[in-house]
Parts: sequence; structure tokens; C-alpha cells
Amino acid sequence: MKKLYISAAALLLAGSAWAQSPTTTDDIAKTTKAVMEQAAEQAPEVSPWKRNGNVGLNVSQASFSNWNAGGDPSIAVNAALDYSLDYNDGRNLWTNRLELAYGINRTSTDGTRKTNDKIYLTTNYGRLIAKKLYAGATATFNTQFAKGYDYKVSSTDYISDFMAPGYLSVGLGLTYTPTPWLTIIASPATYRATFVCNDKLSEAGAFGVKSGHRILNEFGANVRAEVNTTIWKRLSLYSRLELYSNYLHNPQNIDISWDIQLNYALTNWLTANLHVNMIYDDDIRFGKTATTPGSPRLQLKEVLGIGFQVNF
Repeated sequence: MKKLYISAAALLLAGSAWAQSPTTTDDIAKTTKAVMEQAAEQAPEVSPWKRNGNVGLNVSQASFSNWNAGGDPSIAVNAALDYSLDYNDGRNLWTNRLELAYGINRTSTDGTRKTNDKIYLTTNYGRLIAKKLYAGATATFNTQFAKGYDYKVSSTDYISDFMAPGYLSVGLGLTYTPTPWLTIIASPATYRATFVCNDKLSEAGAFGVKSGHRILNEFGANVRAEVNTTIWKRLSLYSRLELYSNYLHNPQNIDISWDIQLNYALTNWLTANLHVNMIYDDDIRFGKTATTPGSPRLQLKEVLGIGFQVNF
């Protein structure tokens, strides 16, 4: 379409020049070529790449001295990075997203405790086969930075670690983009690996692996729906819902992961944000002992904060 506009403009300019003074056919051709070359040089190129990201830091602090109501001095820090890099040339679609988060809270009574920890990376490629429908492949990896504890039970006996668990999934399927803000990825052939690269947790058979093993292999179907939109002038929403069914074991038990991220820009650099993550995994058992197998439960994490954020 851009080339058509350039050609039309060149013909109009050449016709105007011919009307103003007698000229030959060769002169008209030369004038048309020169105008088209000049217009092509001046026409802005639209890049198929689209980048978007933000980095934020939330800090809160409290101290007390002779305070009648009481209190425990504390400081809390939470840092997060979200970055997406997408490519779309009309035939090929390639989307990438990285999410990093880490938070700690320190009090004089309990010491330093982790409050947030996430490493998430996904990539998806598709080739256009029909209107808004792409065929291709997708891959996702996620884990955490450091050891995690159930502080209600123990502050010294960790229950998770880097790559314990770590999740890697690779699938083939279809990507559907009915609107600019909604993407649906259906992968009926998906391999998923759960890694437990920690001797203690591996021996305990954590996260569904057999005792002494470091990896759980699964094959099934995965569906991911992503919403990325601006709800209001300063309020943005990113939501990601993933559903997974393991063909090889209890396919009727669907694993669920739902992330919701709300950001409200108070100023150009001050933002209020809410992150909610809900997980239900049939392989993660709670209340597991030597005599009882335990049972899966809904896991919920919520992080609310106000702090500095830079968009890029």
C-alpha cells in the first residue's frame, strides 16, 4: 500500500511538471523515477519489531522509639522487571516475554524473609495460515532465584530452591489473535519437564518427582490465554491464564496457573501495582508425611505496592 501511494504521488508530480512545460517521453520517465526515489528515501519505515518493558522498585520502612502503641522496626524491598519483545511482519509472528521479581522483608524479630521470587521466560513463534491464525511452536521456562520457606512451619527448613522446582514446557500448536489485546495459544502436543535439582528435595520426592530423581516428564495439552490492555488512561492490565492436562497420568486433573498484573500510574515515575498469582498443580502435595500422600491445594500469592517505575 505504501508503494502504491509513492507511485501515485510520483505520477502526479511528473504530470504537473509535464503540463507546465513541453517535454519528451524520456524527460517524463526521468522525472518520475527521480521523484519516486526521493519519495522512497523520505518515507518512514515501519519496523515489524515492538518493544515494551518496565522496571520498578517498591520500598517501605518503619521504625519506633518509645512508641506507646508498640511495633517492630522493619524494611521491605521489592524489585520487578517486565519486558516483551515482539515481531510481526504480517506473515510471521514471534512474541517473547521476560518477568523477574524478587522481594524481601526484614524485621528486628524475624530477621530477613523472602516475600517474592520469580523467573519467567516464554517465547512463541507462528506462521500465518488463516486470518489471525498462526501455526507454530511455543516454549516456557520458569523457576525462582533463592530458597523458599514456609515460615509458619520453619524458618530454617527450606521447601524450594533455584531449579527446585524448575519448569520447562515445549509445544506445537496454534496461535489465535482475535484482537490486538488478546492472544490464545493452544498446544495439543506439549512436553513438560519438572526439575528438582536439589538433593534434599529430590530425596523427599518434592513436586511430583520420584524419590531420588531430579526430573518428572509429562506429555499433554496446554492452553494459554493472554490479555494485555489499557483499561483506563493510567490503568493497565496484563493477565495470563494457563491450563495443562497430562495425557499420561490423570488427564482429567487440570493444572492451572493464573497471573494478574495491574499497574496504575500515579505520576510519570510513581506507580501503584498489584500482582496476583494463583496455582493449582495436581503433582504438588500439601500435608505429605511418611504415612499420608497429602493432597493438592490452591496456591495464592498477592503483592501490592507503591514505588518507582520506569517504562521503556
